[in-house]
Amino acid sequence: MEMKKRISLELRNRTPAEVAELVVDNCRSSDGEIEGLTDEFKELEFLSMVNVGLTSLAKLPTLPKLRKLELSDNNISGSLETLAEKCANLTYLNLSGNKIKELSTLEALQNLKNLKSLDLFNCEITTLEDYRESIFELLPQVTYLDGFDAEDNEAPDSEADDDDDDEDGEEGAGQLGEYEEEEDEEEGSEGGEVGLSYLMKEDIQDEEDDGDYVEEEEEEEGEEEDEAEVRGEKRKREAEDEGEDDDEDDD
Repeated sequence: MEMKKRISLELRNRTPAEVAELVVDNCRSSDGEIEGLTDEFKELEFLSMVNVGLTSLAKLPTLPKLRKLELSDNNISGSLETLAEKCANLTYLNLSGNKIKELSTLEALQNLKNLKSLDLFNCEITTLEDYRESIFELLPQVTYLDGFDAEDNEAPDSEADDDDDDEDGEEGAGQLGEYEEEEDEEEGSEGGEVGLSYLMKEDIQDEEDDGDYVEEEEEEEGEEEDEAEVRGEKRKREAEDEGEDDDEDDD
């Protein structure tokens, strides 16, 4: 598919000014030039033109907000001055798999003051002696070359950062779950305390009831004893009365 037609399809009923990301990988440039991309794409921040047969960037429009540009696997050998002129805010540039052979070709990138990451993998220039040291010296604003800084520390992966955020989110959810479990346990403990207090009150009440029962038994025993004493005294008086009657009969 021709690049111009591909760009038209990628618009998807949007105006060029509404597009922030544009990917036209693997389409065809008829003459090695950029086609269908105009100054109207003023909000474009990410542009990918991988393997489209580009040999020149001369027709690159002015893209003031462009920050990331993917140009890998093309046939670009020079004319990088256009990048500094038209895309002054570039922070990431991928030129891997192109025809760049000399350090002098990259001198134009010195004017990209915000450029932090440059990829030249599979370009002939990478075979030069002291290649990495030379690039970092030529382009001091660049932090990462071919994915690594001057100390061989790997560049952070934005996708990996997103995964870390997701994991943090999951851990946060787990912590929240643990917090809820702790609350449930505390509520359970409070419920247990209430239940225990209730049982203790029951036991106390039972003991009080038992005390009342013992007191009632003691009162009943006391009453029986009193009744027994009364009956004994009554029998004693009856016996005495009978004795007095016998004495009178003898007389």
